[in-house]
Amino acid sequence: MPSSLDSARVALIGGGPAGLMAAETLARHGVQVHVYDAMPSVGRKFLMAGKGGMNITHSEPIEPFLDRYGARRERIAPLLDVFGPDALRGWLGELGVETFVGSSGRVFPSDMKAAPMLRAWLHRLREAGVQFHMRHKWTGWAAAAGDAATDSLSLCFATPAGDVTLDCDAVVFALGGASWPRLGSDATWVPLMAARGVPVEPLRPANCGFDADWSPYLRERFAGQPIKPVALSLTDVDEKVHNRQGEILLTETGLEGSLMYALSAPIRERILADGAVTITLDLAPGLTLERVVDEVTRPRGSRSIASHLHGRIGIGGVKLALLHEIVPKDAFADANRLAHAIKALPVRLLRPRPIEEAISTAGGIAFEALDGSLMIERLPGAFCAGEMLDWEAPTGGYLLTACFASGVVAGRGVCAYLETRVAGG
Repeated sequence: MPSSLDSARVALIGGGPAGLMAAETLARHGVQVHVYDAMPSVGRKFLMAGKGGMNITHSEPIEPFLDRYGARRERIAPLLDVFGPDALRGWLGELGVETFVGSSGRVFPSDMKAAPMLRAWLHRLREAGVQFHMRHKWTGWAAAAGDAATDSLSLCFATPAGDVTLDCDAVVFALGGASWPRLGSDATWVPLMAARGVPVEPLRPANCGFDADWSPYLRERFAGQPIKPVALSLTDVDEKVHNRQGEILLTETGLEGSLMYALSAPIRERILADGAVTITLDLAPGLTLERVVDEVTRPRGSRSIASHLHGRIGIGGVKLALLHEIVPKDAFADANRLAHAIKALPVRLLRPRPIEEAISTAGGIAFEALDGSLMIERLPGAFCAGEMLDWEAPTGGYLLTACFASGVVAGRGVCAYLETRVAGG
């Protein structure tokens, strides 16, 4: 038992945003912090996510912001009360990272890059005394005698030098989900937690693409092309209708892209419930059905149907190919039927893409197993943060914001836990 906070030894397992934020929170309270990560360096998934422009958070008002967390809104809200989007931008400013709001409301570092931010952050953490231990893969708890609390804080690691055991006063697990396992999030923690009686909801792909049964022609000629603008509609398992406009990417196996990611949760859950789902695509979202019917039924003279559709309503290329893929051939001779297909094209999706291809995952340690400070109730002194918790959110800065917030809450929770132990003598 530590005699004071600065004599306590705390392990942070996982060097992503949640783990590093917990480490910073603890270091600010004078706690000895040791970060352990299985990879040769920390923040690998964070750096990969920033390759296309580091979208760190979003500027929209807090109520619609919270709605992005769906069924876990009420669990994420208290975390964002502690460290929300504005606090995150303020923290970045302290780190020397200026931010700006893009046209979509998304917030980015001024240089759009993740690497300079991570370098500055790691420098500050090391200056605060945080110690890093790379190539240390957590493999479970030591088989020691004693109560559950004692056992839970005797940690085993596989390292290049062999297996090691560490006794600590508290631990924060921030091991991620199961997406991009080559960057460290390989979900090997799931059976280790389950073996200790910690309830873990099955991990599922989130912010992912979905498979469809394309013809060889469509795959070979149009894979990799964006479908835009387009609107997507589907009815979820609770009979709620979702309608959203954006951009979809046609792939060799099906569909992905920002619009698919935004609705991946209801699409995935319908597939889990029914075995497949049929979504509806509006290929001309800027036009009413009446306008499309009017334009398509106009006499086209000697022009081909392809030229007519392109000239009258801008339907060509991959959109036209998708129509040919799905709409029966005889429908192209029926202008009214074709117009309705353009405004409501049914696309059957068969399955999500494999979880290792997903941007993030749903599922994980159930919030019901945690107290308000994110401590596992059956394992006193063991806290969890980040994507290994059971929540999900679309891309747009929502994932990172909640990861940072959970790290702050877990770090503060560790401090409160240690203070109670010190006071208890």
